Amino acid sequence: MIRTKATLVVALAAVAAVALSGCGRTDDAKPQEEAVELTDGPATGDLTIWAQGTEGEALKKFLAPFEAANPDVNIEVTAVPWDSAQNKYQTAVAGNTTPDIGMLGSDWMASFRQALLPTPAEIDTSDIFPVALQTTDLGGTQFGVPWYVETRALFYRTDLMKQAGISEFPTDWDGFKSLAKAYQDNGADYGVTLPAAGWNSFIGNLPFMWSNGGEIMNDDQTEWTIDTEENAAGLEYVRSFFDEGIADPNPDNESGSQVSRFVDGSTPMFISGPWDVPGVLDAGGPDFADKYSVARIPASATGESTSFSAGGNLAVFKNSKNPDAAWKLIQWLIEPDVQVKWYETVNGLPSQQSAWEDPALSDNPMTVTFGEQLQSTRTAPSLTVWPEVSSAADTQIEQIMLGVISAKDGLAAIQAEADSLGLGD
Repeated sequence: MIRTKATLVVALAAVAAVALSGCGRTDDAKPQEEAVELTDGPATGDLTIWAQGTEGEALKKFLAPFEAANPDVNIEVTAVPWDSAQNKYQTAVAGNTTPDIGMLGSDWMASFRQALLPTPAEIDTSDIFPVALQTTDLGGTQFGVPWYVETRALFYRTDLMKQAGISEFPTDWDGFKSLAKAYQDNGADYGVTLPAAGWNSFIGNLPFMWSNGGEIMNDDQTEWTIDTEENAAGLEYVRSFFDEGIADPNPDNESGSQVSRFVDGSTPMFISGPWDVPGVLDAGGPDFADKYSVARIPASATGESTSFSAGGNLAVFKNSKNPDAAWKLIQWLIEPDVQVKWYETVNGLPSQQSAWEDPALSDNPMTVTFGEQLQSTRTAPSLTVWPEVSSAADTQIEQIMLGVISAKDGLAAIQAEADSLGLGD
């Protein structure tokens, strides 16, 4: 949230952060309202940065070349779990304990706009994918910079598919369900892992709604359009996998469990992003690369394959005590050659279009597929109320997938909640 040597179009969204101990913020730190003008010379002073998931775990070591080129800068990196990140950032904003730099999900930008510094004019964003850059444009002013882009695709076992008597991955819903059932008939516990409940389960189901022609807002984002027949049919299709026992309604969601089930063959398909490629290869070993692949999200008979696109943006908070060094670090992290190295480190897809021309990406079939999927994506609405709508929708998704309520009733409840929240600030 991967291809051939073709021009790849991208979109995005994600989420981020954790409480930082000893961040050194004081009451007399003066918030800045305007973009800073970067100084000449290297970065200096202390910097704090929060980053989520794999990015947070790998970033400190990755920054060694920047620190070598800027010997008078001291960078403290805090890794933050994705599922608690948003609350951590909100708490930090309320308590003026934010880091200098935060890795914010692209769908969170509107929520944190009042706490961020505008992007300096010296930061060149002309090569960044336009759809990604749109997520930092809040009311005509740019806040933050897209760091990486991502989308979801289907991981599937090629070896077990052939054993089940199917030679090509299907592109439509009927074929997709038939493949999942064939996997199961050939010995798998379940044919596929699908989002049934929990954090971001609504986002996880959006590709099936969109791939049936559904939308959750109108084009100009002035009206919620959640309660529709297209969206209901998409959710009913997903629920049919649970009703028919082809997918587990209560899968183990512990970190790594999905990949483990994929590698051992007990569940030979799951939906995820490029970040899971290294984990699959680590769990499966060097020979496993020939046993799986990724494919685009299947579509209904009347729809088009459409996935959820997300990404991580780097932003500087208003109460940063060292905004000059913060922006210089961000400027370095979005350099195309640095982004290629970052991709090779964590499989994060570059936001800079020129980085995709590097053979590290263009010669990688997995990356090519994610890039092709990125050409048909939707992003989350850039509204301050989106996190609340998405969270409320997660609760309804669980009830729908368990068969407690119909998709139509669940969507009606989500629509009512969205309408009550309106469009936010």
